[in-house]
Amino acid sequence: MSYAYLFKYIIIGDTGVGKSCLLLQFTDKRFQPVHDLTIGVEFGARMITIDNKQIKLQIWDTAGQEAFRSITRSYYRGAAGALLVYDITRRETFNHLTQWLEDARQHSNSNMVIMLIGNKSDLESRREVKREEGEAFAREHGLVFMETSAKTAANVEEAFINTAREIYEKIQEGVFDVHNEANGIKIGPQHSPSGGGLTGPSPAGREGGGCC
Repeated sequence: MSYAYLFKYIIIGDTGVGKSCLLLQFTDKRFQPVHDLTIGVEFGARMITIDNKQIKLQIWDTAGQEAFRSITRSYYRGAAGALLVYDITRRETFNHLTQWLEDARQHSNSNMVIMLIGNKSDLESRREVKREEGEAFAREHGLVFMETSAKTAANVEEAFINTAREIYEKIQEGVFDVHNEANGIKIGPQHSPSGGGLTGPSPAGREGGGCC
């Protein structure tokens, strides 16, 4: 299926926060309660529509274990968007966000859109991290914030699509050089130069993928 743009995403965060489950819910609309730990990276893709344009999301889901951190770092390059995920029922996964964010910003494009995700919102009775804490962290670091549940699908669609919308708006504003594939954006066959409202160079980008 043809598309106007391709956006590459990466999903990052500690092991067991639900990265693979979020990806599976978004791409396949199903929940898998038992999921093998991701080894290295996995990959998923889906088409969405923004501003009447077809956009293909290529999503790399990365392993959260420290042993795979060097592999994960190589996927930051060339990503237009990142979902930084923690588990609201495990405070240590929230405490590690600063480290993940530093890693992401050090190894990625400075314009990469980062969405902070507090996952497992269906487990309210086991919550260890208040919603307000997630909101405050996001505010402090200039991130978009959302709580999700990969199990019930609450806000999963919105998390991926809102990230894409932010990237799309940055393209319209001329923030992304869409001719530079390292930005994680690729112009697709459906793109018409007259319809994009682009300022500066035309969009181009590089494919990516992943799941975990």
